[in-house]
Amino acid sequence: MNLILMGLPGAGKGTQAEKIVEKYHIPHISTGDMFRLAIKEGTELGKKAKEFMDQGELVPDEVTIGIVRERLSKDDCQQGFLLDGFPRTIAQAEALENLLSDLGESIDYVLHVDVPEEKLVERLTGRRICPTCGTTYHVQYNPPKVAGICDKDGSELIQREDDTADTVKKRLQVNLEQTKPLLDFYNEKGYLVTFDGDQDINKVFEDIDEKLGALSR
Repeated sequence: MNLILMGLPGAGKGTQAEKIVEKYHIPHISTGDMFRLAIKEGTELGKKAKEFMDQGELVPDEVTIGIVRERLSKDDCQQGFLLDGFPRTIAQAEALENLLSDLGESIDYVLHVDVPEEKLVERLTGRRICPTCGTTYHVQYNPPKVAGICDKDGSELIQREDDTADTVKKRLQVNLEQTKPLLDFYNEKGYLVTFDGDQDINKVFEDIDEKLGALSR
């Protein structure tokens, strides 16, 4: 099964990706992972991507698409894949369609984990991190045993600058503006399936699993 996973920051995509990969044995492929692998393997496209990244510039679409092609052509993608963080634009989505067509493949589903914006703000602003060991907590959903103190090493927990309410709202707005055209694009193609992400993590996966189960039968 060939899947794309979409959702705004805080929607719980990472958790659902882990569960999908564990059950269906397909690789979870993020843009960052693809770039790192291409750079590590020293492919021509990996070298090009590194040049742009070293200069703090965005990697151009033609390089990104080439790296995606290389990654999806690997043996572990023979039974499918879960793309996360790609595509980000309509141009990339159209290029992906062409690429998959060349490989004799197509997208089965675009899984969209949808959570109301006010809930995302609540989730993201409640995040606290241990500056020493990096463990992440949440004041409401995953609090430490002692408020404000890391369970593992006793360090005082901090809130990242980009987790403050104003910053979170701006970040979500930018992501919304980026995501909406893609959701419309995939909805028109008939690939889009939206799941209610404002429920228990396991229930979200049950809903996703029910949809994917039909594909694997």
